[in-house]
Amino acid sequence: MRRYVISKANHIPSGLNYRKPKRFLNQFLLRFRIIKMFYLLKVEDHVRVEPKHFGLPTREAIERQLNEGYVDSITKEFGYVVSVIGVDSVEDGVIIPGDGAAFYNSIFNLLVWRPELHEIVFGQITEITNFGAFMQIGPAQGMIHISQTMEDYVSLSKTGTLSGKSSKRVLSKKDNCIARIVAISFKGDSPKIGLTMRQPGLGKIEWLVDDKKKQEAATKKALKKTVTVAKGKKRGKK
Repeated sequence: MRRYVISKANHIPSGLNYRKPKRFLNQFLLRFRIIKMFYLLKVEDHVRVEPKHFGLPTREAIERQLNEGYVDSITKEFGYVVSVIGVDSVEDGVIIPGDGAAFYNSIFNLLVWRPELHEIVFGQITEITNFGAFMQIGPAQGMIHISQTMEDYVSLSKTGTLSGKSSKRVLSKKDNCIARIVAISFKGDSPKIGLTMRQPGLGKIEWLVDDKKKQEAATKKALKKTVTVAKGKKRGKK
């Protein structure tokens, strides 16, 4: 029987520049959004240690066996196992008749990367196709359907980029983007991750910066108009 407890940090790391919104956005994405998808699992399992490790100290043999059996594995239960952090405790070994290995009930820690539905992720575009784009997020790739790349009619250009008809926005390889996970399937050797960039606050980083500038300009214009109207009313009363 396998048991595990998830432990994760749920705070914003220190050292971020809160007074400069654009810089804070980039720092926040790079230092928090990605880290959020990594988890530390405390696992209890009967570890099968093969005879080739019998000459090693018990704890070292178990750690090597864990590295061989867990690291780089992908399961729906754990996600991607990145590393074995350490072994906390080991009970006496048991040998099962007919099996040359020894079994040790052990408690150990795993560092894993696990995508979560509706999670906001930061990544880089790795491939552009006629049906969408692929984005690298952690150790996995997510797929953004062409209809989910932006709020526009999108087509594949001759230069191998995705272009918006009205907005004239362009999505290319190596673009840094923010997306949301909308679908996860663990069928096969690796999970299929579906992403969208059509919701507010998502998309290519440069698009978000432009949107912020436009929003600030519109706010200033509205404020200036309000002040002008207020002054006009005061003069009328005089």
